[in-house]
Amino acid sequence: METTTADGGRPVPTRPRVGHIQFLNCLPIYWGLARTGSLLDLDLTKDTPEKLSDRLVTGELDIGPITCVEYLRHADELLVLPDIAVGSDGPVMSCVIVSQVPLAELDGRRVALGSTSRTSVRLAQLLLEEREGVRPEYFSCPPDLAEMMREADAAVLIGDAALRANLYEAPRLGLEVHDLGAMWKEWTGLPFVFALWAVRRDFAEREPEAVREVHRAFLDSRDLSMEEAPKVAEQAARWEAFDAEVLERYFTGALDFSLGGGQLAGIAEFARRVGRDSGFPPDVRVRLLDG
Repeated sequence: METTTADGGRPVPTRPRVGHIQFLNCLPIYWGLARTGSLLDLDLTKDTPEKLSDRLVTGELDIGPITCVEYLRHADELLVLPDIAVGSDGPVMSCVIVSQVPLAELDGRRVALGSTSRTSVRLAQLLLEEREGVRPEYFSCPPDLAEMMREADAAVLIGDAALRANLYEAPRLGLEVHDLGAMWKEWTGLPFVFALWAVRRDFAEREPEAVREVHRAFLDSRDLSMEEAPKVAEQAARWEAFDAEVLERYFTGALDFSLGGGQLAGIAEFARRVGRDSGFPPDVRVRLLDG
């Protein structure tokens, strides 16, 4: 992108406005940007998944992560960057239901939603209502597991709070942990995609070369992070409540950063099951950049 200086001088570059999710599950997509020299080419905005989704939809960002549900609601305005996403093909470790009772006993009971991610909340509701056959009473609250268990029979957690609950807090409290990625895989046989990377259509039409450069930077960053996963995990462990071995297993064994045919089929199946009451057509199509 280029703009003209105020005094009418030569055009100066304007960096694409790009979103950055602060959760550990996105670290491998961004970690390599500094190593590849691409970080300075981006105007990065850090925030939560739902706030970044909203900013992309309203045009405050040009490119960025968007939760699956929000992409499906705004598919006409966005194009998906190929071969990059955050999902799982089985247990994901950081999207869980923690419960004091078996899930089949949650009918009419209180379930705390400690996540503001619309996709994870909708997935949890779908699995509880359609797979388990229960209809709990949901309410939102901060993602503090001990406090949630004082007010509810079960809790939905995502991201770093879910990792802590899954690995440390729930076992200490003697609570059951149900991994939503594993439940979806067992139920449908498909991967699940929690977040996509998308570009606004108007920006892609106006700045196609900039979009290609950002897309390539993300792919290179992810690939470098996967090649150097022990180093990524070791550095992250210095500042997090998880040791390097756990983080390496999380980055390389639980999370799936690809977007291929299986992932697209998983998105289509999710849309088919929840579209009618989630604000998009059940047959909504994922439109890929240059696809």
